[in-house]
Amino acid sequence: MNNAAIAKRLIELRGERSRETVANACGISVSALAMYEVGARIPRDDIKVRLAHYYNCSVEFIFFVHKEHETCLKEKEVV
Repeated sequence: MNNAAIAKRLIELRGERSRETVANACGISVSALAMYEVGARIPRDDIKVRLAHYYNCSVEFIFFVHKEHETCLKEKEVV
């Protein structure tokens, strides 16, 4: 996992919503959400699930860098 990529994705998903709105909906503090969005911390698994549910997407989409997975798939095809 790449903290910077996760942070960027979380900010993009939040869009125009305030941190307070998202934090309250997910049952976390505004400061915790801010730390996730600057890449200072990675949330616990249960919070990952809450964030994914709130944003209506998968945990994998938010917290796993797709480029790395695509690279692995390409290497498998070559073999």
